Amino acid sequence: MYDTSRFRKGLKIEIEGKPYEIVDFLHVKPGKGGAFVRTKLRNMLNGRVIDNTFRAGEKVDRPDLLERQMQYLYKEVDNYCLMDNETYEQFFLSEEQIGGSRWFLAENETVDVMFFNEKPIGIELPIFVELSVADTVPGVKGDTASKTTKPATLETGAVMPVPLFINVGDSIKVDTRTGKYVERVKGS
Repeated sequence: MYDTSRFRKGLKIEIEGKPYEIVDFLHVKPGKGGAFVRTKLRNMLNGRVIDNTFRAGEKVDRPDLLERQMQYLYKEVDNYCLMDNETYEQFFLSEEQIGGSRWFLAENETVDVMFFNEKPIGIELPIFVELSVADTVPGVKGDTASKTTKPATLETGAVMPVPLFINVGDSIKVDTRTGKYVERVKGS
């Protein structure tokens, strides 16, 4: 069990038999009355965000979560097929379960799949992924010092600003937490 003093962003808790992830929290100590904690919680089963208030010191359950490494194989309509690297068992996750991670999920990428009560509920990407640029205007040779950017479409369909020297076919490193360009991958 977790005490409210251990709350932090990203902590996973269970309320009424459902897993939630803490998106944001604020410890409040009013002049009168007891302290409390205001939270924004994301339901890990359906992605909805709710507001909840806990009394200071209140205890919440730890969810029965398990992470397994899996390989993303392909997308079929609105479902994503993932394969367990050890048992070769395949699972399908919906677009809602994948969420915003879909913009950084390239075929054959290894990801951590989160299971709740032995059912897959979502994925966790590595912090950095390498993706190739599928479309952008031609690069400007030698322009590596300016902060000017141009839009680029990646192999996954994501569109993000990149420096002017990036060309179609280049591989770039992307931070999956912020969704921003980090650097061009050497040798591309």
